[in-house]
Amino acid sequence: MSKRNNLDRSGAAPQSDPPLPTESALSPLHFVAPTEFVELPSGGIGYPENHALCGKETMEIRFMTAKDEDILSSRTLLKKGIAVERFLDNIIVDKNIKASSMLVGDRNAILISARISGYGSDYQTQVNCPSCAEKEHFTFDLTQRNISESSTSEALNLTTTSTGTFQTTMPLSKFNVEFKLLTGEDETYLSQITMKKTKTKASDSVFSDQYKRMIVSVEGHNERQIVNHYVNNMPTSDSRHLRACYKEATPSVTITENFSCSSCNHEEDMEVPFTADFFWPDR
Repeated sequence: MSKRNNLDRSGAAPQSDPPLPTESALSPLHFVAPTEFVELPSGGIGYPENHALCGKETMEIRFMTAKDEDILSSRTLLKKGIAVERFLDNIIVDKNIKASSMLVGDRNAILISARISGYGSDYQTQVNCPSCAEKEHFTFDLTQRNISESSTSEALNLTTTSTGTFQTTMPLSKFNVEFKLLTGEDETYLSQITMKKTKTKASDSVFSDQYKRMIVSVEGHNERQIVNHYVNNMPTSDSRHLRACYKEATPSVTITENFSCSSCNHEEDMEVPFTADFFWPDR
């Protein structure tokens, strides 16, 4: 006797294995962090043509999460001085953009926006009076941002190039000097050089170290040996001119509040520093 076909008898389709649950099904609290677009002080000026931010006026970042707080409070990352770098890389939506390659002013604009979305616009912290060194509680309003855009100057003979750099003619040597704007990577390098010289008690060379990092070429010569030789022998008038040009060309975002000491009545405009303590003022 042959067995009867149950499908023929019931008319039901054969059962297959149930589908695997999706991520949203596994976690009913599945949540995607919102994003926002931050206006870049540079407006995309100062980046090389092959950079993702060249000509871009805004960039998208993700709102802070608990994982980002872990990064900013990591003792290991803080000791290495890379907590802020890791944090920025984590919240930038376009992973083709590395925070280390961004101009300093644009990085600071991102830090301000990230902190506002994460903790609000009031930044309450302790500051030391520049006059008497007394500690005071002080609150900065992060919405009061001062943005300075990059610009050229006929008076300084400062112009831009097609590669995102700037150039000027020095007043004394009459050399044509091409320079770039400093990035997060450059700042890290200069900071490490300063720390190393402090430990070895070597003489400070803040200006010349910065010049060697920012000057691209002198009279068309881009060899490091030639650039360094010029910097080491740069006349003071050329040095002052280069600093003025760099200040004019550099886009920036600052937050400054008028500080008045309750102990000695000293008054001074105080600027917010953009370090890891910017997110953990009471740490």
